[in-house]
Amino acid sequence: MPTDRSTTDSSAGVNNASRPNNAAPNNALPSARKPKILARRRLKESDVNVVNQPMLKKALGGTIVGNTMEWFDVGVFGYLITTMGPVFLPEADKSVQTLFLLGTFAATFIARPLGGVVFGWLGDKIGRQKVLAATLMIMAASTFAVGLLPGYAQIGIWAAALLVILKLVQGFSTGGEYAGATTFVSEYAPDKRRGFFASFLDMGSYLGFALGAALVSVLQLTLGQTAMEEWAWRIPFLIAGPLGLIAIYFRNKIEESPQFQATLDAQESIGQAAAAADVDAAKSPVGIVKAYWRSLIVAMILVAAANTAGYALTSYMPTYLTESKGYDPVHGTLLTIPVLVIMALCIPLTGKLSDRIGRRPVLWIGAISTVVLATPAFLLIGVGDVWSTLAGLSLIAFPVTFYVANLASALPAQFPTANRYSAMGIAYNFAVAIFGGTTPFIVAALITATGDDMMPAYYLMATSAIGAVAIYFLKESAKRPLPGSMPSVDTQAEAKELVATQDENPLIDLADMPFESQDVTDAAASKVPAGV
Repeated sequence: MPTDRSTTDSSAGVNNASRPNNAAPNNALPSARKPKILARRRLKESDVNVVNQPMLKKALGGTIVGNTMEWFDVGVFGYLITTMGPVFLPEADKSVQTLFLLGTFAATFIARPLGGVVFGWLGDKIGRQKVLAATLMIMAASTFAVGLLPGYAQIGIWAAALLVILKLVQGFSTGGEYAGATTFVSEYAPDKRRGFFASFLDMGSYLGFALGAALVSVLQLTLGQTAMEEWAWRIPFLIAGPLGLIAIYFRNKIEESPQFQATLDAQESIGQAAAAADVDAAKSPVGIVKAYWRSLIVAMILVAAANTAGYALTSYMPTYLTESKGYDPVHGTLLTIPVLVIMALCIPLTGKLSDRIGRRPVLWIGAISTVVLATPAFLLIGVGDVWSTLAGLSLIAFPVTFYVANLASALPAQFPTANRYSAMGIAYNFAVAIFGGTTPFIVAALITATGDDMMPAYYLMATSAIGAVAIYFLKESAKRPLPGSMPSVDTQAEAKELVATQDENPLIDLADMPFESQDVTDAAASKVPAGV
């Protein structure tokens, strides 16, 4: 990048940019009074992070397992609600049992924002890897503990109380999981393929949900409802124990995000007290909100739009098919599973597409297709045949595929490296708590209030219309380095080319990179060689 020569000489009233290159700069001034300008150090080859491919794969695998476990539990608990009611509240009416379990499910979302704030702050302070290991341990332990809970017959109402407490703990840990996972993978991935690699997180999420739903369905079909209520409901939760140990082993093997580590190293080498003070101030939740409120609002709207469609497909659709369309609970679940699996396998493709055409265009496809396809989707489901139901579910899954595949790469890129985990924890978890977890309640209430089975479609259309507006204000991040991080590439040859073409590369902004600026005299600045 050419040295900025536009600083105004206040003593002579001359703008340096207008002075010919061979003119003597203010010869009348003593050398000690010659004006200083800010010369930003140029990008060198050693500044560029060349991705360690084996470590990237290990980091990706170690991160995906946490998301898969999180959604495995969501699928298991959601589909065991009618089974677990008699276990914890046997003397209550069926409707009271269902309301209690739905409320317990919602408790995880109530605790998520607090977990997002706490773990986000820790992740920016002590590192991503340590915090992600901790969230996975807590999440696996609490899920396993649910399977060990005594029922009402053993300890009375305390059984229900303990279930709520464990779900609150689980929600607290989950609040740090997705925000940290997206941050971690985005910082590990090369800039040109960040969308592709980050999309695997949501592929794992929906496969985990489908796995949980499938396991519950198989147990219901093979063991029967009586065995499920007596003891078999514990099996899916207990499976989380050994799976969690395996996942924790892999997660402890991954190293710290290279971009975050480089940022810490750069801050230590710069030694600028003012810059350090600014970073520390921004690390508090209040500081995060003050510093990045515009980006936080945009991120929250997009998370709300995407998760409204996502939770309508996963958490609400089995209930809708059962209560509004006459399917029995098992078949209501089974119909969603193949759609979820196919959608999950397609998610990396839309992530890769965003690397080619940009995050915003792909997100617009998700928002606009939701508005266009929501009504036909629910009309097809309303026909009542298996083929039409599958077709309707597929129309809902189509926009979700474009939404979720790209939020994992687009949202972390809206915030600088030093504060990325905290900002993601706030934006994602507050939006999910307010809109994602409440989607089943809201659409059910709308149907009850209006008597119109098409209300879910109108609700999805409204949230995505607002989401489309937010996409307009989203900063495009495809192929660009993360703000506050050095460029990240696949090969050393790419690093050489990037340094050689940095002056004309529109994707490179040195002002966003974590190296020091230097005060030099006007004359000295003109002698700064390329690459120094």
